[in-house]
Amino acid sequence: MVPFLGHGIGLRTKHFPDLLEQGRRADWFEVITENFLNVGGRPRAVLEAVRRDRPVVLHGVSLSVGSVDPLDSDYLRDVRALADAVQPAWVSDHLCWGTFGRHNAHDLLPMPFTEESLAHVVGRVSEVQERLGRRFVLENVSSYLTYAASTIPEWEFLAEVARRADCLILLDVNNVFVSATNHGFDPGEYLRGIPRDRVVQFHLAGHQDLGTHLLDTHDAPVADPVWALYRDAVRRFGRVSTLVEWDDHIPPLDEVLAQAEKARALEKAVLEGADS
Repeated sequence: MVPFLGHGIGLRTKHFPDLLEQGRRADWFEVITENFLNVGGRPRAVLEAVRRDRPVVLHGVSLSVGSVDPLDSDYLRDVRALADAVQPAWVSDHLCWGTFGRHNAHDLLPMPFTEESLAHVVGRVSEVQERLGRRFVLENVSSYLTYAASTIPEWEFLAEVARRADCLILLDVNNVFVSATNHGFDPGEYLRGIPRDRVVQFHLAGHQDLGTHLLDTHDAPVADPVWALYRDAVRRFGRVSTLVEWDDHIPPLDEVLAQAEKARALEKAVLEGADS
């Protein structure tokens, strides 16, 4: 059974002194997998210090599970070694592609939502789970374009990948809101299309409104409409481990922790029926 971890934050270099010298902690920490592969020194020391008294989760950004390139065996071997050493609560990455012909776009590019790509992703996720020796968690990405070939709503695609591959879901609430605004769909319909028993984590983050579209930036506090959608997510899915992402223009640790505490308070209000 997947544990409920509480309300966490990302483990970021800027906060290392606070974490090491003052021992300040969130409920749990999400670690960018690639930052700790085959790495020692201070980063590994911080990770080990945090892990001694808090759960951690490994969150990857370069698996490229939707690519047609072969899965990177060396990468998966290194991820498994890190997971074996750290024993994370789970390991996650994104429903996207980012590599083609061994070239890396260094971006999380959206999938075409077709039956062909569905079968492809299901096979890839199943292989990843076999190589890692554990169930995998897949996250929805924010997007700025759609494919003319797509025939399946994104939420149905993600739900079906989880069902067929028997994997779990990291539901990024900010990404749902960003994509819904950019493409004109109902974010509530997205939430209703995701099975309750598959969601093990929420993401919350800031974004920028560029007028013509929203851009997922993780460089600001969570926006009010995303907090509202988070309330809806809690109503549907109940208590789910929630993490605040802040990756650019990172403020002092207390400000990020305050966002996690706001998530805790909103969740409590919803579950106790005090939120209306």
